Amino acid sequence: MVAASQVHLVRHGEVHNPDGILYGRMPGFHLSDLGRRMAQAAADDLVARKRPITAVIASPLQRTQESAAPIAAAFGHEIETDARLIEPSNHFEGTVMSRALRNPVNWPWLVNPLRPSWGEAYRSIEERMMAAVNAAFDRLDAQDDGADLALVSHQLPIWVSHLSVAGERFVHDPRDRRCTLSSITSYERRDGRLIEVGYSDPAAAFAANSTDVGAV
Repeated sequence: MVAASQVHLVRHGEVHNPDGILYGRMPGFHLSDLGRRMAQAAADDLVARKRPITAVIASPLQRTQESAAPIAAAFGHEIETDARLIEPSNHFEGTVMSRALRNPVNWPWLVNPLRPSWGEAYRSIEERMMAAVNAAFDRLDAQDDGADLALVSHQLPIWVSHLSVAGERFVHDPRDRRCTLSSITSYERRDGRLIEVGYSDPAAAFAANSTDVGAV
């Protein structure tokens, strides 16, 4: 019996961000040395599952491209790019968030957490992420060989996809996101419906020494 195909959403590793800014979509933010080890841990986790990965697709940002590299190397693929996997836009990009929140000039951007008013709407993130995930499953279904596919993205897009699949509300406290650096969230599609079938944290051993402050 052919195993059910899975799509794995992999978050990037730690980013070199010594100033602690919210980097968002800004160019030039690459993985730290620790982040590269995290990315390798995610690749090793996928290899250990002994499930073939038929393609590796990443957000266009540098940190996701670098995080996808060890996965692509492990399975013998070139990295493909999909802009739908990108970090959301955010008004506070380029700032130190704790300072920006104390500045009254920024307060109007905080009036509607349901959207949210400070950046790309949750519904917009859901639509593009679900489109990317379903396109991945369509590709796997066309192959009909039980292979998997890895999508390398960012914390909020992956978390919004989780909330969508779980049927939960999008409004949340960012501190409560279960989406650590280099974590892997796995889905199957059964009778046209997405099902979350696993979450792993292969870089957990590095967590105590990591910094995760730049996510939107």
